[in-house]
Formats: sequence, C-alpha cells, structure tokens
Amino acid sequence: MTYSIVIPAYNEGVRIKLTLQKIFSWAERCGQSIEVIVVNDGSRDATVEIVNEYAEKHPFVRLLHNPGNRGKGYSVRNGMLRAHGDVLLFTDADLSSPIEEADKLFAAIASGADIAIGSRWLKTELQIQKQPLYRQLFGRLFNLTLRLVLGLRFKDTQCGFKAFSRQAAQAIFPRQNIERWGFDPELLYLARRLGFQTVEVPVAWAHREGTRLSPLRDGFRMLGELLWIRWNSWSGKYTASAVERPAP
Repeated sequence: MTYSIVIPAYNEGVRIKLTLQKIFSWAERCGQSIEVIVVNDGSRDATVEIVNEYAEKHPFVRLLHNPGNRGKGYSVRNGMLRAHGDVLLFTDADLSSPIEEADKLFAAIASGADIAIGSRWLKTELQIQKQPLYRQLFGRLFNLTLRLVLGLRFKDTQCGFKAFSRQAAQAIFPRQNIERWGFDPELLYLARRLGFQTVEVPVAWAHREGTRLSPLRDGFRMLGELLWIRWNSWSGKYTASAVERPAP
C-alpha cells in the first residue's frame, strides 16, 4: 500500500521544512511507502526554494505549481489529480492535526470506507489548543448552514485532514469546481452523490495562529459557494458528461 500526502502551500516558508521533517520521521518510523506533494499556490516567500532544497535530498517529495494564487481548493485538486498513491491524503501545511493521526484515517479506509475525514468535534477532548470563541461560533453557524443547504450531517467538514481511496479521488476531484474555502463541502457532497462511503474520524488537533480566514468576508463567500454547489447539482454540472478534467 502506498500513500500520497498533498500539502497546499501559500507563503509557508516559515514552517514547511519542519512539516516535511515531521512527515519524513513519521513515515520512517512506521515503514510507510509515501510520496509528498507540495502544491505552491503562488508563494512570494522562500517556500519554493525550501521545498526544492528538501526534495534534492528526499526524492519522495514533489513540488507542483499553480498558475498564480488560485486558492486552497485548487491546490488540493491539483495535487490529488497528480498523486500516485493507493490512498491519498491532504493536510494543512501547519499540521494542525499531527501527521501521526493519518494512521486513523488510513485504518478507516483499510476497514472499507472510501473516504475518511478528520473531525475536531467528535471528541473535543482531543483538541490540544482550541480555536478562539468567534471562530468556534462561525464554525457552528457554517455547519448548520451546510445541513440546511446541502443536507450534509457531519460534525466537522472543514478540518483540513482528509483521506481518499484512489477510486474515490479519481471520481470526485475531476468534478470539483470550488477553488477556495468552500471546496470541502463540495467534495463531501460529491462523495454522497456518487455513492462513496464517508466516515468521520476524531483526530487530535491544535489551533494555529496566522490563519488567513476572515469570518465576515469569507463567511459570505462560503455561503455563496454552498449555493453554487446546489446550483451545479441542479444544472447537471456534476454529471460524467460535464466533467472536463480527466483523472491522470
């Protein structure tokens, strides 16, 4: 079994090297066969130089480039469509969920799930450092909106720690249209529409400072993206004949 780990990266020069070192150490301890794909989303700092330097010594690391700054959703799709593993996981560059928690997601897929999503809210005692209160309130409001607009009943759709079987990834990511913060609900909506089994797995998680999410500005944008997902579904944009991005 081989594993692909996709990391969307925008101006992550301060922490990307440590992140790669942690992933390498975990894979070495567990004897995992992995590839790590860092997707540069138009970074203006030293992200590219740091990843290239690390890749020279560790051939399992690959660097992809987006055409400018396109958003986290675009970055994840770019990496997942070019990954070679049997199981594909994407994680935030800050490793808010420690990479060791990937074992839980991989175990869920080995047990028969098509998709395993990390959840901060199934077992809140696993949260090492909680979000500020305003972020928690925003998350609960967004979750309620998800249930009303898309019928998604997960406790946590926004945790940036999700694993897919190769079959599920090849079916879902070519259909993904949302390129920024609202892409997670679209993936889960597509999974349900296509009949894939998705399980929610409690994971350890810690809030990291430096987030680029603005609850007010991005909240309205994410609401618009949820409505856009519903419209895409109604208009047939998710059907096989409408998909333009072939799986690799």
